[in-house]
Amino acid sequence: MPVDIEVMLPAYGDRPMLLEAIESVLAQDDPDWRLTIIDDAAANGGDILADWIRNRVDPRIRYLTNPRRLGINRNFQRCVDECSADWVIVLGDDDRLLPDCISRIRRTVSELPDTSWVHTGARVIDGAGRPILPMADWVKRRGTPRVDVRREMRGEELAVSLLVGNWMYFPSCAFRRDVLQRHGFRPGYDIVMDLDLFLRILLDDGVCVLLEQPGIAYRRHAASVSSSKADDGSRFTEEAVYFQQMATAMAQVGWPRAAAAARRHWTSRLHALAKVPPTLAARNRKGAAALVRAAFATSRTPAPWSLDGRSATGVLMSPELRQAPGPEA
Repeated sequence: MPVDIEVMLPAYGDRPMLLEAIESVLAQDDPDWRLTIIDDAAANGGDILADWIRNRVDPRIRYLTNPRRLGINRNFQRCVDECSADWVIVLGDDDRLLPDCISRIRRTVSELPDTSWVHTGARVIDGAGRPILPMADWVKRRGTPRVDVRREMRGEELAVSLLVGNWMYFPSCAFRRDVLQRHGFRPGYDIVMDLDLFLRILLDDGVCVLLEQPGIAYRRHAASVSSSKADDGSRFTEEAVYFQQMATAMAQVGWPRAAAAARRHWTSRLHALAKVPPTLAARNRKGAAALVRAAFATSRTPAPWSLDGRSATGVLMSPELRQAPGPEA
């Protein structure tokens, strides 16, 4: 029986990049897929996207709307709740699948059905679709483990690698549906929600297969959530709390090297420092001070973490994160 693959697309509005993302699914060399678009902007008015999809008359495409604005984290979680295929890709609404992405994922998971998730890697493009390699992606490339065609990784080895610096591109991942729905996205995280998912799968004995060739074009542009939160410094507050909690989690399961990597989180600290000069140049002294505090923060009292048998039930979040609403996409 062939492997069933579904692309879930958490969307926000009728941006041209969103239509490019949809077209990249339509352009796959393997036509056996389903696409579900969940529009988080429909409650704000406008039906251009809905009209565009209706005009396609393609039975493989499903279009859903949210009755109210959910924010990025909860809209991603709705994608998890609504997916029904054996394997699931959650594609960013400004990214593109490369033409052979689905066919290569299908071949891989057909041969390795017990894999928890597959990571294909990415080409990086700017807002106009031109190839670029900004510092963040240069660092990701340096941290990516060597892969010859494909490589299986699991346990503390992969956890350490991701905690030193998260080199995975989330839209380039395909997840086994039962794994994705068992773990999902926890409320309160927007920047680290992908890393959090990866680590909880690993704590549940998950296995990742890395592919050598990229499967997506990943978009870097100023309007993205990660870019805007890096500019205002709020991402580093979220990261500092999260890495503290992960240090506790890794220590409790007997992964000391992963716990040490979480406590140090060098990549996040260096990223914060790199943001200080442009923040000062913009005369934002308060923001620059927050970045410096994030870069040199020391560990505080260990954060609580609980495990339910072999399944990681998740970090008990701090009140400020638990109450945080999702940002505008």
